[in-house]
Amino acid sequence: MATIRTGAALAAVFAVLATASALQPARAQMTACNWYADTAVKQQQQNERWKCGFKGAEWSSSRQAHLAWCATQVPDKWKAVAQQREQQLTACKR
Repeated sequence: MATIRTGAALAAVFAVLATASALQPARAQMTACNWYADTAVKQQQQNERWKCGFKGAEWSSSRQAHLAWCATQVPDKWKAVAQQREQQLTACKR
């Protein structure tokens, strides 16, 4: 009887650990996407302030739109888009 309870307890612990491990990447992605969305909005504000004229979804002023898009992308993709916007702004500023 004790073996059954111990086995069930271990199974429950493993289930909790597996759930916690699965949540960690989701939390990391949420943090990363918050950074991405904040950066994208700041870049759009610079675009407007400097009158660069960049347009398109990647230049939206909607933080929510950037969050939603980021959540569907791998990190390499959203990092590349943020870098590309930064390069475009740098070129515009010159």
